[in-house]
Amino acid sequence: MDECGGPEDADEAEHDPIRFEAAVWVARLSSADATDDDRAAFAVWRSADPTHAEAYAELEDWHRTMGRVPDPRDRRRKPPKGPASIAVALGLSALAAYEIGLLDRWRADLWTGVGGIETTVLADGSRIDLDTDTAVALRFTPSERGVELLRGEAVFDVVPDPDRPFVVHGPGLTVRAVGTRFFVRADRNAVPVGVAEGRVNATIGEAGTAIGAGEVARRAADDRLVLQRADVERTIAWRNGRLVAAGRPLSAILADLNRYRHGRIVLLDATQGARQFTGTLNLRDTDDALAVLAASMRLKIIHVTPLLVLVRAAS
Repeated sequence: MDECGGPEDADEAEHDPIRFEAAVWVARLSSADATDDDRAAFAVWRSADPTHAEAYAELEDWHRTMGRVPDPRDRRRKPPKGPASIAVALGLSALAAYEIGLLDRWRADLWTGVGGIETTVLADGSRIDLDTDTAVALRFTPSERGVELLRGEAVFDVVPDPDRPFVVHGPGLTVRAVGTRFFVRADRNAVPVGVAEGRVNATIGEAGTAIGAGEVARRAADDRLVLQRADVERTIAWRNGRLVAAGRPLSAILADLNRYRHGRIVLLDATQGARQFTGTLNLRDTDDALAVLAASMRLKIIHVTPLLVLVRAAS
């Protein structure tokens, strides 16, 4: 195991990641973007220990014969206990996420895998920046430039055309713009819309909200959009492969980094989650980002495997 921030402790041995790794490998090899390097790395992992092959065979059989993620509530199999249960739960969650992602990709015209950040110029000259694990479908017609955000987050730099509005359809949300730069997120629980330049009109149900430059809209409990001022350019710094934070909680930082890497980063000490970080992290190299966090916040980063990283306070 590799680590940053301090010596290895004996109690790390109790964190058994084998079933977690097996579930992630099933998900990875079932995905549309699995590569020859992935398959070669998997072969090395599987042959390293008989328990690896056993765990993989069990989860792969479940996945193949049932066509879904195995239900952890299944009484026919004895569930793991202790730290191993964390690994299993994370692994099954990863597998479910991959399956949902594959469905979205099949429907999409443009998509990115985990860790991918890509820019596409559309036929009308407008530009779309796709964040990690994002999928969009194009719905262009003579009267409307329509885009359906299926998952993830995207930034839109729109070429003005008053006779042919640019409309983004997200989960329960429609955003209409003529010429502007704005982002839309597919997560219903997050800030779904923000505007860097220009103005858009966002609609949930029958209620419309005008959003101007330097504003973001939060979805309230009653499904209204509530506006607030924000540094939108900082929010969309991911376009350049950067996460720019100003007093953000560590738990939120790690949640963001998790979106850009295969596997999972797990914060073992929940009391550390409220600690705030200010700085810039490299989203194209999340191991480097973790090393920066370890150095600046006195954290211990434990690389159990390439797919499982544990984080806690340095002793």
